[in-house]
Formats: sequence, C-alpha cells, structure tokens
Amino acid sequence: MALEDVYRRNLHHRTHRAGWLRAAVLGANDGLVSTASLMIGVSAAKAGGVDAQAFLITAGAAGIAAGAMSMAVGEYVSVRSQNDVEESDRVLEMQHLAIDPESELIELQHIYIERGLTPELAMQVAKAMHDRDPLEAHLRDELGQFPHTKARPVQAAMASAAAFTAGGLIPFVGAFAPTPGKAAATIVAFTIIGLTLTGILSAKTAGSKILAPTLRVIVGGCIGMAITAGIGQALHLSGI
Repeated sequence: MALEDVYRRNLHHRTHRAGWLRAAVLGANDGLVSTASLMIGVSAAKAGGVDAQAFLITAGAAGIAAGAMSMAVGEYVSVRSQNDVEESDRVLEMQHLAIDPESELIELQHIYIERGLTPELAMQVAKAMHDRDPLEAHLRDELGQFPHTKARPVQAAMASAAAFTAGGLIPFVGAFAPTPGKAAATIVAFTIIGLTLTGILSAKTAGSKILAPTLRVIVGGCIGMAITAGIGQALHLSGI
C-alpha cells in the first residue's frame, strides 16, 4: 500500500478532531443550557415587572456574552496548561536521553515487551526507534504524546466561544415570544430542539451512534432548566 493511500485512510479516523470537537460540543451544550436556564429562571422569578420581556432579553444577551468570554478564556487556560505539562515532560525526556541514553533504551524495550513483543524483538525495535529519533519514540510510546492529537489553545478557545454563542442564541430567540407570558415555554421548546441538533451533530462528527449521545444531551439540559426554573419560582414565591 502506497504512503498516499495510508494517509487517505487515516483521514477517516476522528482522533485528530479531539482538540476542537470537545471544546465545540461543550461550548454549544453550555450555551444552550446556561442561557436557557438563566432566562427561564428570570422568567420564573417574574423579574422586571412591566418590562419583563425587555429585562429577559437583556439578561439573555448578557448571559451569552459573558458565557462566551468565560468559555473562551477558561478553555484557553486549560489547554495552555495541558500544553505546558507536555512541554515540561518533553524537556525532562531530553535531559534523560542526554544523561543516560542506555537506560532510556532499556525503558523503551520494556514498553514494547509489555505490548507483547519478545525481549529480542523489543530491543531491535527500540534500537531502530532510537536510531531514527529517540525523543519522538519516548514522547509517543512512553508518554502518549502525538502531534495530530496535540491540543491547540487558540483553536479550542475560538471553537468554544463560537459554539457557546451559537448555542445560546437558540433559547435567546424564545425571549421574543409574541404571546405574553409564554416566553418560558418558547425558550424550553427552542432549547430542546437545539439540544437535539447538538446531540446529533456531535454524534455524527465523532462517528458514534446517534440515539444515546443525543438523549444524554437532552436529558441533562432538561434537568438543568428544571432546577433553575424551580429556584426562580421559589424566589418569586418568597418575594425576594
């Protein structure tokens, strides 16, 4: 099989999507649930008086903006910290190779033995890997670092913020319900549709079955909205 064919076949795997897919799915789901929960809580608390709809719209818009920025910053810091750990391990491995390359060679041999190779074959493979690029071999086989799965902070932050905004806009539309007093129901309906689409899209992108992941997203979102609505209603009844 030619190298071009191998490369084309590898494109069908989805591991290389892990960095941005996780951030995008989390952002979209969080945007839907947190924005819907915020707006339903505000609606249930009957906040805003005669200007309840304007107050609800303002709260929703502020929630989307604040949430998107929070998701972007949080995702960037998290992924950047992960990269810092990986870079620290890389430097440490370089030092080990410079100080005691023979022990590192034996360590790599033991890794291959644990994966099922005979000691003789494992040493042959370890030597071949060391002759080619010992640092790459140890980063890959000892520490599990792969270039195609390396998380990218800026990419993750942008994907998370964009997905949060897109998700948040779905329940936000419900605030413009034409019938007075029906905003909460409209928000819930729009949110359930958005959760369904998010679940299906994430499942298809990840290449998994559709039903179970979609149901998890819908049930989790509905629980979050129900809890927030209950809190908002309790605050309204208590007169706070």
